[in-house]
Amino acid sequence: MQVIIQEIVKRLPLGEESRRLFHGRGHCFAGYDDLLIDWFQPVVLVMLYRQREEVWLQQLLESLRRQIPAAAAIVLQERFLPNAPSRLLWGTMPDQVEAVEAGLRYRLRLTEAQNIGFFPDVAVGRQLIRQVAEGKKVLNLFAYSCSFSVAALAGGARQVVNLDMNRGALELGRQNHHLNQLDLRCASFLPLELFRSFGRLRKLGKFELVICDPPAYQGKSFKAERDWPKLLGRLPQILAPKAEILACLNAPHLPPEFLLRLFSDLLPRAELLATLQPGDDFPDATIDRGVWMFHFRMP
Repeated sequence: MQVIIQEIVKRLPLGEESRRLFHGRGHCFAGYDDLLIDWFQPVVLVMLYRQREEVWLQQLLESLRRQIPAAAAIVLQERFLPNAPSRLLWGTMPDQVEAVEAGLRYRLRLTEAQNIGFFPDVAVGRQLIRQVAEGKKVLNLFAYSCSFSVAALAGGARQVVNLDMNRGALELGRQNHHLNQLDLRCASFLPLELFRSFGRLRKLGKFELVICDPPAYQGKSFKAERDWPKLLGRLPQILAPKAEILACLNAPHLPPEFLLRLFSDLLPRAELLATLQPGDDFPDATIDRGVWMFHFRMP
């Protein structure tokens, strides 16, 4: 347990802000490639990608309780099982749990779904969007729970369109807008499949900021190798002059050069303004495997 404790101690004291406490999936800690630990005040979320013995779980539980006395509950999500079920290891779950990032709040579904409604490793991307969104018309593709939209409106965007084929995720996104007291007259939520929706998007006018954060694989709807070229090929139809693009690559089997080559081939006039990665809370032994975010501007 010592390596886990050492990583947690580096992040103490914990406050309201959510953060990754232990990031084993980056393969930097021998024997712990299956383990993630997150803090969502007042809950500690443990994610396991392979089965562990109950004795080991009990040791981890005792260590977490000692190091994080402010925790009201410790939840385990078993990602190695179908549908990734969650169970309460200790304590009492609050009625509502929220991620807090840079003063913004995002409602979580800690015991209801495999994806809890928030991805902490793209925090730097949300920070960028908040910084550049002022006055812009924003399109948030693969919006999921609309965290990028919340950041954009908090940064002064004049309008945001959220598109995702998952109605339940968009409803969670609507709740996130309410939670942050954002004007819903400035946001719309389209439960549509992207490649069947470009006609609808063209009717909405040109966008000055577009966020592309697709999953690596989403059934028949999106596969990174097949559909990133299709997406970039059609994107100019809906871009305003000098439009900015945040492109997120979250596909461990694909290096960042995959997406950079596609931009070079399909949008050769796009200027790369910044390359972003998750930060110190997400160490990765193989740099190509982590999340990559690219900020482009069109001419």
